Amino acid sequence: LFLFMRVERESPGKINLLLNILGKRADGFHELETVMLPVNVCDSIQIERTDVAGIQLSCNEPSLPTNSENLVVRAAEHFLQSTGINEGIRIHLEKRVPIAAGLGGGSSNAANTLLGLNELFGEPLPQSTLATLAAGIGSDVPFFLQPLPALATGRGEQIEPVQMFPALKGRELVLIHPGFGVSTAWAYKNLSQFPDALNGVPGRGRHCINLLQDENLETSASVFYNSLEEPVLRKYPILAEYQAFLRNHGASVTLMSGSGSSTFAIFSNKETASTAEREFRKVFGDACWIVSTRI
Repeated sequence: LFLFMRVERESPGKINLLLNILGKRADGFHELETVMLPVNVCDSIQIERTDVAGIQLSCNEPSLPTNSENLVVRAAEHFLQSTGINEGIRIHLEKRVPIAAGLGGGSSNAANTLLGLNELFGEPLPQSTLATLAAGIGSDVPFFLQPLPALATGRGEQIEPVQMFPALKGRELVLIHPGFGVSTAWAYKNLSQFPDALNGVPGRGRHCINLLQDENLETSASVFYNSLEEPVLRKYPILAEYQAFLRNHGASVTLMSGSGSSTFAIFSNKETASTAEREFRKVFGDACWIVSTRI
């Protein structure tokens, strides 16, 4: 007996407080350690069972494919294959997290499709199987199967959740997407020009987590780091200008998230964040997507 005909899930984005790349692996992936934090900017996913065979995906963002190029469809295919369920599924994805932004929108959509389908069909798969399916879809997908910040290692698929960081409690986060994306594949490929960034020193992830236990954000501000800033900021110097501007207007920390192109800034309070955001719009115009949210 299935209890649900329809399930709806929020699908949050993330930022990388630290992304430390430790070299290229034999399998073509990069070994890394990253500290990820979920953010209160969410897509939403509605999943329902239908009499029509197959997986139908609709989306409010016309530029996104609705076939198996989309991670949502791929997640649904993995789930159905793994469970042997052959019912029809209709999914609607409402996008609010920008695409190719380094905010993990697509990975989160995939993870929340797995979770939503598992709920819809009465939890046929244990968490460990969902994690295996998620890792097969993409490196960031396993992170979004759970709601906490986490240290991710390996190629990003090995997740160690941690409690919310005292240094970030009650802080204000400003997210800025410049209106263009950065290809993750391009960013990693161009890392080879920056040997120090490509072959980082291991251990920064745990160090970052330890320092964030101190309630004073200034103590840990220096550990926020992203190896991929080297190639991306060189190609898109405007992103470095954003960061300098935000720091000059009171941000405790600014960093690019993931492979870009989003920049985030953390402010100690909402007033400082609102002023910085207003001044940013005056200087850089309204072409950017800007969202402010409590951490």
